[in-house]
Amino acid sequence: MRWMSTNYIVSSMQGLLGGTSSEMARATCRIEDIRQAMLDGLGEEGCAAFSGLERRVLFAADLQGLWYLRSDLMAAISSIQGESVASQKLRHITHMFEGLLPKGMFPRHLSVGN
Repeated sequence: MRWMSTNYIVSSMQGLLGGTSSEMARATCRIEDIRQAMLDGLGEEGCAAFSGLERRVLFAADLQGLWYLRSDLMAAISSIQGESVASQKLRHITHMFEGLLPKGMFPRHLSVGN
């Protein structure tokens, strides 16, 4: 199932951006890195306690889907590991999106160039 979503992401991004296949491969790799970082942040305990969130991260169809799961991820990690740990993990994950989404989607304090 994972290869289907990856191929969908690549073809969608190529169509929208007109990029080369090597550029799209790098973007796809970064998306999968983000997906894995989100799952790693949740951890085994979090994946067991929040299996619905784990599935939504695994099967998010695109980058924007992963972006909008951050608040749910923050709540889940906070409930298990505390807010400060969750905030630190989410800050790292949020920075992973840089260059993949429009600058307007980032909070001002995290925008590139600030």
